[in-house]
Amino acid sequence: MEPILEVKNLCKKYPGFGLKDISFTMPRGYIMGFIGPNGAGKSTTIKLILNLIKRDSGEIKLFGMDNIQKELAIKDRIGFVFDENHYYEELNIQEMKKIVAPFYRNWDEHTFAKYLVDFNLPRKKKIKDLSKGMKMKFSLAIALSHQADLLIMDEPTSGLDPVVRNELLEILTYLIQDENKGIFLSTHITSDLDKIADYITLINEGEIIFSTPKDELLDYHGMVKGGKDLLDKEVRNNFIGIKEHQYGFEGLVKDRQKASKVFEKHKVLVEKPTLEDILLYYTRGY
Repeated sequence: MEPILEVKNLCKKYPGFGLKDISFTMPRGYIMGFIGPNGAGKSTTIKLILNLIKRDSGEIKLFGMDNIQKELAIKDRIGFVFDENHYYEELNIQEMKKIVAPFYRNWDEHTFAKYLVDFNLPRKKKIKDLSKGMKMKFSLAIALSHQADLLIMDEPTSGLDPVVRNELLEILTYLIQDENKGIFLSTHITSDLDKIADYITLINEGEIIFSTPKDELLDYHGMVKGGKDLLDKEVRNNFIGIKEHQYGFEGLVKDRQKASKVFEKHKVLVEKPTLEDILLYYTRGY
């Protein structure tokens, strides 16, 4: 079965910034977390996937189809959930639905009605009067009511309170039980991805640093903490990045088992990192 999303050697140049031959593959049935600092190229990549801007070179396929040649067929099968609201603020939920629904061949009114009940969304409430969490749920209800096979989400939990964020993550976890679907989730809240992501793709300064299963990423890397007297030139070569302070150091290594052997005769702590640790050390280096 072909991947749900393939990006190969994708390039897009702007003055002072560009995507540099980025490539990654997302299989069906999984959640891919797309992470990186602000300005790394996350939003540009998403716009290119959605064919909202023109790529300079490279290839993008969704469901095995070229995203330009088969744009309408592809967009009929994907749902978009963005941080910003793109609906008419003066319309209510029912009125907005009437505008959106005709664009999708597989729109299911019964499914939409079910999600309005599940998400506690009043049909007659104006978009401008919805909380940020309710707007996010409305976007999700729209996406799910046309049988979308791929959800593309750009900072969907940004600004949401912890209760609503957790509720949204539970919904996504439930949805992905259908192994033919996929969720591409761009976010700076790495703790959300710690809970639900299967794959992590890190982009920095327009380049893909890695794209790998989350469990492998966390199992192989390690956070090492110890005294600064251990940091000679040879030891430093084991680290992706090191942060020094008056009491010692902490740093990220790519091979936790190797680090344990290197420091086995010394008093150090070698721990499993978080995704936030990995993001910070790969992008800032310290």
